[in-house]
Amino acid sequence: MKSTVEQISPTRVKLNVEVSFEELEPDFARTYKTMARDIRIPGFRPGKAPAKLIEARVGRDAVLAQVVNDAIPAKYSEAVESSEIKAIGQPEIDLSELEYGKSITFTAEVDVRPEIDLPDYSTLEIEVEPVSVDDDAVDEQLEALRARFGTLTGVDRPVADGDFVSIDLSATIDGKEVEEAATSGLSHEVGSGELIDGLDDALIGLKAGEEKIFKSTLVAGDHSGDEADVTVKVVSVKERELPEVDDEFAQLASEFDTVDELKADLRERVARSKKMGQANAISEALVAKLVETIDVPLPEAIVAAEVDGQIHQVVHSLNHDDEAFERLLEAQGTTREKFEAEAREGAEKSVKTQLLLDAIADQQETDVAQDELMQQIMFQAQRYGMQPAEFAQQLQQAGQVGAIYAEVRRSKALSSIVNEVTVKDTDGTVVDTDEFFPKQVADAEGDESTDES
Repeated sequence: MKSTVEQISPTRVKLNVEVSFEELEPDFARTYKTMARDIRIPGFRPGKAPAKLIEARVGRDAVLAQVVNDAIPAKYSEAVESSEIKAIGQPEIDLSELEYGKSITFTAEVDVRPEIDLPDYSTLEIEVEPVSVDDDAVDEQLEALRARFGTLTGVDRPVADGDFVSIDLSATIDGKEVEEAATSGLSHEVGSGELIDGLDDALIGLKAGEEKIFKSTLVAGDHSGDEADVTVKVVSVKERELPEVDDEFAQLASEFDTVDELKADLRERVARSKKMGQANAISEALVAKLVETIDVPLPEAIVAAEVDGQIHQVVHSLNHDDEAFERLLEAQGTTREKFEAEAREGAEKSVKTQLLLDAIADQQETDVAQDELMQQIMFQAQRYGMQPAEFAQQLQQAGQVGAIYAEVRRSKALSSIVNEVTVKDTDGTVVDTDEFFPKQVADAEGDESTDES
């Protein structure tokens, strides 16, 4: 097989591929074998008909077309590998006229990862918020712990902020009942804002048995994005009684004997959480700095596919109802044009980020171990509330394992360069990044600076 590469743009190439007729002999053998199983020829058992009779039955050109159709994906992949281009996305293949006995030629235009000039990372400087643990943060954790051990008690008074209520909900649009919006015996914490807009305001002041009508925009179902008259009826009201903060509570809620020990542990936990947050902020700031300072040509087809994917995801969630989509945009105070423009801006940033991190991964020769890949799969399975084995099987069936691998590789590549970047907090203090971004340890055999003493 012969192949040449034409550079159409920094992000697109054309592969010119020529496959000699002799190279297709194994493909012809497979095709004849497949056809023989499906074609019934008198005097021959299924799968045993000779090639000449199969050709006579279906025609030589039909056999050739099937052979080439089956062979092109593998020949394209072989051409990509031999030319060492970094193809992304699906190719556009143009096949020349077929003639039995002669070479097969085709062209394949495909987007490729562009060459990116990466900077000296030591010249980069990023800024993040400092880590600070104040008494308010510790008190917030203490209150959350108290809430976990609180008890709910029924009260005979109007609903107040922070109460727990059982409610019935129904909705109408232009006087017609919205069946999917009706529910009864729903538990809700007043002030949490977890259900629909306007609900918490409507609840405050009502007593058990009372109801109120308010207007709100529905966010799901066939009427998503439509304004409805919502009726809420209070079934019961309960308030949460919190335990006193004393040594007895510390012993109940933790392994500690005193409140002071409990608070000290909470302070340490808050500090660790803040440091983890700072580590995430460092990663995000570094990505933003790289995207801002490095020129990356963008493959238009990949960006367009990303935009289409975002729009499809939203429309799919609305059962492909374009009118519901328009109503949702109107309720959000935007237009389809603005939505698509924002989607394109996000897609361009996403594609640029991926290309940058892939280039860094290549430069740093970043690899992903099997246990690292499985750890990420287990983490995502937990997010979706699925068993890791089931989630991994679904990923494999959908062909998404490679995407998970790429995600882990990009994350590792970014972490590998953090130590070369100057990181300061907004107070001007240099941040030690070694705790969450440990420096790469050189292999003992190849590290000339290893201490021999």
